[in-house]
Amino acid sequence: VKSMAQHLHRTGTLTSLRTNLFPSKFLHDLEYLINIITIEIAEKHIKNVSYARNLNTSLAFFLTDAYSLMDRGFVCHLIRSYIKKLALAPADFNLTEFKLDLFRILCSHEHYIALNLPLLPSFDPSSPTTGSYDENVPPNIESMATLTPEFRQHHYLSGLVLSELARVLAGRRAKLREQAVELVRDLLASHDADPRYQLRRSRERIAMLYMPLLSIVMDNLANLYHGGDGWDDWACSFERTTEVRRSVIIKEDEETSGGKTAEPVPTAPTNLQQMGPGSTRNLLICFLWVLHNIDPAHLCHWWTTLPISRLSTLLNVLDLSVACFEYKGKQAMANRSTLGTSLMQTSKSNTVRNQLAGMILGTTGGSAKERLLLRHRMMSSGTHTGPTASAQSTSSIVTERWGWGKTVWASSVSESSDKQIGNFDIDAIVEGCLAAEAALITLDTLETLIQTVQVVDNIRATLPRALEVLLHLLACNESILVMEHLFATQRSIVVKFPDLLFEEETEQCAELCVRLLKHCSSAHFKIRTLACASLYLLMRHNYVRGNTFARVKVQVTVALSSIVAGDLKFDEYHLRRSLKTLVTYADSDSLPDLEDTDFPDQVRDLAANLHRILLDTVKMQETHEDPAVLMDLMYRISKGYQNSPDLRLTWLQHMAGKHNGRQNFPEAAMCLVHAAALVAEYLYLLESKAYLPVGCVTFERISPNVLEESAISDDELSPEEEGMCTNRLFSENGMIGLLEQAAELFREARLYEAVCEVYKIIIPIHSSKRQFKDLEKIHMKLVDCFQNIVSKGDKRGFGTYFRVGFYGNIFGESVDGQEFIYREQGLTRLAEFSLKLEKYYLDKYGSDHIVMVKDSNKVQVDTLDPNKGYIQITFVEPYFDEYELQLPERSTLFDRSFNIRRFVYCTPFTMSGKAYGDISDQYMRKTILTAEEHFPYVKTRVKVLEHKEVVLSPVEVAIEDMRDKINKLKEVLSNAQDTKLLQMQLQGGIATSVNQGAYAIAHAFLKEVPTSQQNHFQLQLRMCFREFMKLCRKALDKNKTSISEEQLEYQQEMERKFYDFQQLLTPLISSERKSAQQQKLQETPYLKEIATYRASRVLNTD
Repeated sequence: VKSMAQHLHRTGTLTSLRTNLFPSKFLHDLEYLINIITIEIAEKHIKNVSYARNLNTSLAFFLTDAYSLMDRGFVCHLIRSYIKKLALAPADFNLTEFKLDLFRILCSHEHYIALNLPLLPSFDPSSPTTGSYDENVPPNIESMATLTPEFRQHHYLSGLVLSELARVLAGRRAKLREQAVELVRDLLASHDADPRYQLRRSRERIAMLYMPLLSIVMDNLANLYHGGDGWDDWACSFERTTEVRRSVIIKEDEETSGGKTAEPVPTAPTNLQQMGPGSTRNLLICFLWVLHNIDPAHLCHWWTTLPISRLSTLLNVLDLSVACFEYKGKQAMANRSTLGTSLMQTSKSNTVRNQLAGMILGTTGGSAKERLLLRHRMMSSGTHTGPTASAQSTSSIVTERWGWGKTVWASSVSESSDKQIGNFDIDAIVEGCLAAEAALITLDTLETLIQTVQVVDNIRATLPRALEVLLHLLACNESILVMEHLFATQRSIVVKFPDLLFEEETEQCAELCVRLLKHCSSAHFKIRTLACASLYLLMRHNYVRGNTFARVKVQVTVALSSIVAGDLKFDEYHLRRSLKTLVTYADSDSLPDLEDTDFPDQVRDLAANLHRILLDTVKMQETHEDPAVLMDLMYRISKGYQNSPDLRLTWLQHMAGKHNGRQNFPEAAMCLVHAAALVAEYLYLLESKAYLPVGCVTFERISPNVLEESAISDDELSPEEEGMCTNRLFSENGMIGLLEQAAELFREARLYEAVCEVYKIIIPIHSSKRQFKDLEKIHMKLVDCFQNIVSKGDKRGFGTYFRVGFYGNIFGESVDGQEFIYREQGLTRLAEFSLKLEKYYLDKYGSDHIVMVKDSNKVQVDTLDPNKGYIQITFVEPYFDEYELQLPERSTLFDRSFNIRRFVYCTPFTMSGKAYGDISDQYMRKTILTAEEHFPYVKTRVKVLEHKEVVLSPVEVAIEDMRDKINKLKEVLSNAQDTKLLQMQLQGGIATSVNQGAYAIAHAFLKEVPTSQQNHFQLQLRMCFREFMKLCRKALDKNKTSISEEQLEYQQEMERKFYDFQQLLTPLISSERKSAQQQKLQETPYLKEIATYRASRVLNTD
């Protein structure tokens, strides 16, 4: 390079045409030399990586200097020859890395921008898009937005960089992806910091050099980092759930969406690895930089040429950028620092990069001459210890000054675990500034899109997706400056596209109300004022359109209900002040369209409704530690909205979410069943279809409780009314989504029979639409449910029930003297449940004011201390009449545990006042309780509606005891595999030690009374003993066929005990007494058989 410069100086041709600077023979020899060097690099890149890398770096610096001395077209020809030679070699990591290093050095040229010919594109479609190259003719915008041959011809160096970036991103090498993304990031950072290009016009031309980057990022959206690995909530809006529709996944089809649904987010192919968080942030920074600096007119023109699906992808990238750069505070940054950095490079790669950094920042010379002088000074001072000493020195200087190797934006990754607090605070400030800048760029892009939609109507279908991005921004933690612009954009959308919110995207209108209400509770006065103004404008525009804002009124009420029930943080005090501000706006509004209207009255009515909801919030906060009381309150609130289906549906969904969070799966499923029944009721009012349920009556097969969702008459309430049934769940797909989720919750609760009943409602809908794929999935789930029923049978725990009575003024008038049935999960013990309830009320009222009643006797209210509260807890069981147990509907344990509302508990007593006495004096009081609703229900406790007491005489108590033993034996005998349980029942029914009670019962009630003189109860008792003995005999025979040889002695012992028990009991229960000799002869065959078998074993052994 030095010789070339001296030749030009001697010949005085420095100012001549570059095509005549050097002889053709020299150019031919130079091209031959470059080819040899390239071949050498391709051959040695595996065996001698260090040598090949140094050779590649030297070649890159030579080509960079050649741009200043030679014909630039010839230099581009040499670069093209270099790329072709490397392309012929087998694909390898090192070769790609060498190319990236060469591009990095080439792009460090001081006239890099001029070398790329940054001409503005033409808007004229007749502009040439193919043919010969002419640098004076501006290219067409359509060809400049992608990596077309024309783009690479006009902008050679940037085309090389972007082409390599696109190729690397499509590969599997994570390291190469990082290096390629960092190359583009560093280039854009150098352009941004270059004082020569600070004018807006200059930056627009530079941004056009990187316009294909937008398409590259859009093409690789599926490979970008979307969250996980410890990062906080990086999910995009297309994956996140909102407060309004958080619990149901609705199936979308073209019929319901009208063909205007946004393009679904593509999933990454299985053969590609997702990019790391650091690379994703860097790539999105480059994406936003191009959007920020490009001419909006060019952007609008490009958008008009794109299909709707492509614009939707662009909005998806913007949405991901919002999630990526959201400011989440210092604590979130500290959590991220433990993840390490994805921007680490090898030491030699850092050396090359730091050489480029020195050139860009002016730390080192940009020419070979200056580098030579630097090396000479290093050698003169005696510090030259190797061929890379100067580069290492430069690297240390640049790294120390600029922190190269870390992310330029100081955003998400920390390379040092002992980072100083001061630097961490600076990083937090930079992170906040970056978040604000990203939000403003996104907002500017949305504004440009809105302006384009006003001119070009065929891209209007992208507005719903753009509104989702705006709602995402409103949900993030943004600065006050960003919030000002956000609210301004939101208000402009309401003014320009009112149909979008009030007619087409009602769900987004509901979500917008949630966002605005949350900001109405902000502690910042300015944000609160802006949110109030936006919410008022929304109501006013809705009213002007139809002399009512019923739709927005319902959506705002639903939104506040969602905030209250969804455990979202908000400031109640500031929200109340904002409601007063809304009323003030309405009273002082001078709009002519609002004169002499009831608009202010409707606003005051809305504010009053919202105040009532806030009062419920206070009550919910007081009872949040007692889930049963909290669900009672939420249920009472939902019942208050019986005439407002949207609000009723919202509260049912939130109740389902609460239950699901506490793993009360049956109750959560019932909430969704009630919600589906509510939807079915209003669909039936709209249009009756043969395959749809006939209102909520069809759901009675699942639970009789759903009848409370019956709508009132059509004259009083119609789903076609303004603001009525605006939730997207009020559709066929919405009902199916609710039922499918209810089925999954029933399945989680192991209530497989209920799953079948749910699918009986869904199957006719899919059958009528010939949706065989969905039918296949449903029947596969049903097969699994039936298999679980067969395999698990009655071994499933269906819940435990307790009666809880509250006595005392301390509980309030609504609870004092009331009794409730509580449903607990699985096999909860009485002591465990009592301890939990006692702890809650002791903590709430104090140990001096709560007394736990330990017995189940009737509480004498007159004798209680009025200053204390008394709680009585009793274990209860489902109760059925005799005829009910004979019905097929109550034949299994599931049938006797599902849709039940009657329960029973027993209290033993004697006439002497003691709880227990002799068998002949033992009485029993059975208390039968009838609950208001059937279990399982939408809440875990239900008030007792009716009491019924039945006093059993001693003989009736004995009959109950024997029937219980008989039922247990029948249950064991019906199970052919459970031999262990069979032996346990035999031991308890035949063994003398535990059988004294049964004989004592017979002796007490049957011994001294002749058969002819026995009353009805004694005859029943005698029949019970006969059946009991027959079952014991069957159990012995079954055990005999099931045991092994080692248990023959156990079988013989059981036979002997049964013989003794039969000898004692037979005279008391038989109508004619048999002699002892006859009884002995009846038992002899069994004893002889056992004795003969044992004797044969002894003979065989001998």
